[in-house]
Amino acid sequence: MNSIADIRPYASKDQTQVVSLWKTVFPDDPQWNDPISMIRRKLTVQPELFLVGHIGDRVIATVMAGFDGVRGWIHHLAVHPEYRRKGIATSLMHSAEQGLEALGCPKVNLQVRATNAAVISFYSTLGYAVEERASLGKRLGAA
Repeated sequence: MNSIADIRPYASKDQTQVVSLWKTVFPDDPQWNDPISMIRRKLTVQPELFLVGHIGDRVIATVMAGFDGVRGWIHHLAVHPEYRRKGIATSLMHSAEQGLEALGCPKVNLQVRATNAAVISFYSTLGYAVEERASLGKRLGAA
């Protein structure tokens, strides 16, 4: 699907705009999802799978993907509210999936808050299904 945004890997010049976008799209993110720290950590592992959607010099969307050798993961798919419903998120997901597939990834996982029906519906249109799993997590001191 073509979208109005071009997609490319994140570059250091994007940091300020990505932080601003994430604060707009994820206003309730917990403190351990500090954008600067997340960006820094992502750039140490498969930085080519940290994608931005942009129009000219304006970053309007992001997605982070990664492959641990067993499963692929999608994180922080974000589209600025002014640019939603234009195919940008779908294009970002397809690009992320292609990058994961090129690494030999056989399956992609992602987590969505169970109360976010609209986002679950979006991912369903892309072929994702809710799987019966218990999601467990543990914060580590070096987060």
